Amino acid sequence: MENILKKTYLDLERNVLILIAIPLPFFAIAYLFNQNGTVSLDVPQLPLFLNTFGLALVYALLAFHYFIFHNTIKKIITGNYDLIEKVNLYAGATMRRFWILFTSGILCSLGLLFFEDPGFTIAFAITLVFSSLGKPSPDRIVRLLRLKGQEKEEIERLKIRG
Repeated sequence: MENILKKTYLDLERNVLILIAIPLPFFAIAYLFNQNGTVSLDVPQLPLFLNTFGLALVYALLAFHYFIFHNTIKKIITGNYDLIEKVNLYAGATMRRFWILFTSGILCSLGLLFFEDPGFTIAFAITLVFSSLGKPSPDRIVRLLRLKGQEKEEIERLKIRG
């Protein structure tokens, strides 16, 4: 059982780190083009309503990921699952959460590039906060799933690398 948990956790951790890392260079490039007056990029002029729609979509995604994730966690807590099932359900919920955060990060990058709206910078910062606070760790798994006793010990063993 420990090997299954460790593999699930390590796969989850790797995938989450990839989903966090990919939008960063895209946003950095968009931010540098936006802040640097000496380099210009010929981007097409898009209708202004797309700016408002894109910004609203990003903030809706940020709210959506939070509610979907925590509703899934509540179902895991109230369900009658063994530890492996709990961790697999948690991993699925976490991956959904980070795919939504990934999408938010990419949309922020595109929004900043095309519209130069500082609202996309703020939204990206919020995305990074959620990414940082939501990154899976054994302690976070124990806390979110309210594990006790033997289940808690099994998850805490994941802290030991090797």
